[in-house]
Amino acid sequence: MNSYPPHTEVLGYILTKGDVSGEILVCSEGLSFWGGVDPDTGVIIDIHHPCYQRIISGKILMMPSSRGSCSGSGVLLALSLKNIAPAAIVFCEAEEILSLGALVSEYIFKKPIPVARLTKKQYSALANAKSASIQGCKIFTDSESYELNLVKPTGLSLTDTDQEYLDGRHGFACKIAMQIICLMAAANGTNTLIEIQKGHIDGCILAHSANLIFAEKMAELGAKVTVPTTINAISVDRENWLSQEIPEDFGKQASRLADAYVEMGAKPVFTCAPYLLEERPEFGEIIGWSESNAVIYANSILGARTLKHPDYLDLFIAMTGRAPESGVYRDEGRTAQTIISVEIPDMEPDDVFWPIIGWLAGKASPNQIPIIMGLENLNPEPDDLKSLCAAFGTTSGAPMLHISGHTPEASLPVASKAKMHVIDIESLTQAWQVLNQADISIDLVAIGSPHASFEEVKKINNYFSDRKCHSNTNMIITVGRQTLALLKQTKIYHTLTQCDVQIIADICWCSITEPILPTKARTIMTNSGKYAHYAYGLSGRHARLSSLQDCVEAAITGIAPKTPPSWLRNNDITK
Repeated sequence: MNSYPPHTEVLGYILTKGDVSGEILVCSEGLSFWGGVDPDTGVIIDIHHPCYQRIISGKILMMPSSRGSCSGSGVLLALSLKNIAPAAIVFCEAEEILSLGALVSEYIFKKPIPVARLTKKQYSALANAKSASIQGCKIFTDSESYELNLVKPTGLSLTDTDQEYLDGRHGFACKIAMQIICLMAAANGTNTLIEIQKGHIDGCILAHSANLIFAEKMAELGAKVTVPTTINAISVDRENWLSQEIPEDFGKQASRLADAYVEMGAKPVFTCAPYLLEERPEFGEIIGWSESNAVIYANSILGARTLKHPDYLDLFIAMTGRAPESGVYRDEGRTAQTIISVEIPDMEPDDVFWPIIGWLAGKASPNQIPIIMGLENLNPEPDDLKSLCAAFGTTSGAPMLHISGHTPEASLPVASKAKMHVIDIESLTQAWQVLNQADISIDLVAIGSPHASFEEVKKINNYFSDRKCHSNTNMIITVGRQTLALLKQTKIYHTLTQCDVQIIADICWCSITEPILPTKARTIMTNSGKYAHYAYGLSGRHARLSSLQDCVEAAITGIAPKTPPSWLRNNDITK
């Protein structure tokens, strides 16, 4: 029998209980499990993270919060089903993505992973210990013990229909969905749910078996969406994978995953940029979306309202039409808490400026909504803002941002104690260098993370000017089905095909695998800050980040620019 210190302090909360013990692994910054943790090994694969190559399996994993992709919940479930998950996860800030993954693991698959949130004082103390154990609602170290409050969905204000879901009167699938929604509401500190008008489901990529297992399980239980719901990009070109030499087993499983969500009533648009669809949300519309870039764009650029819902919770919300009413669903939750001042280069920047700003802004504000100042005199196009939002979502866990002069709610009051951060020319230069460490000989140009718009593809066509890709360099553009249909109504699709450019629907760079991704390709060039960040973890290839025009030139010549863009070189810091 273990002997524990007599002093027990009540603090924080625990969302899921368990009896575990293990070595403590402390991450000084948040980690996106998607693109950051190998679901087959439990190894951290994000080359930009301080804990790169550390193993999280069996560890008491500590981090301030998670960040990045909504798909982290699915990766945690995959680790759990393979018995290589962390023994427990401990946060000191609000967190939803991994928490949801743990709830699904316990409630649907009976494999609990303890998740706790501590006060910062106690978090710091625990981080100094070498190991810990968790028994029920208590955490023990060699010198201290902490008793945590168990999250209980009591005192929630529910409608009659909500209660019917909880009572199981609409089936077992809806019962589980509402139970988990209520637990997430309680963990978020809210006692109310909100009605949503649209849904978007993210967990449809066959990056691991857990997504398929979950989707087919829910379909088997009779799950159906009750609000208009779209589906994210999937892992195959649904209509053409047989002719693309995709391995039959993989193609069939990826198709089954997509079909499961279609069976549950979701619309098969298969795009990671649902804001490009004709039926995109309007200002103030209450939606329940997943997919980090889509959430940030919807909140920030469109002025719609959605939390950054984890994968699987997006389905539960679409099934019930209900979501926890907290965070950015509320007026006060949309307040900027960080002020980021950007130093504008002497020369007008090209489009690679925007993903770099997004990537740096996320690092400056990893868990808080920022307002970016200093860009008022620039004229970003919608695709520039799309790129900024996507890059921001790789380095921040926040669900939105404001850009002074460019986003619809940038005039909202800023928090009185908002922290200040400056992105100067030196910061921009360093970021470019970090994201351009790969070789300048380019094997593959990757466009469409998130999915490319019609206007982006039109620009690419103009940049090619009837030239062709280099014999040793592939260029692949991923788009949504609506965009592909528009392109085929013009000469653009045919012209780019003649230039040896591939345009593929349904999949995106977060889901592309060999042989679509050329086996021999070693260095990738992209205009996406998101993919430049995730590329190595997802594909094992190093990447370079550049403007759309430079990407086209690299596709034609096989060579990337060796030096920073002229708008950076023109400043004293780079001379």
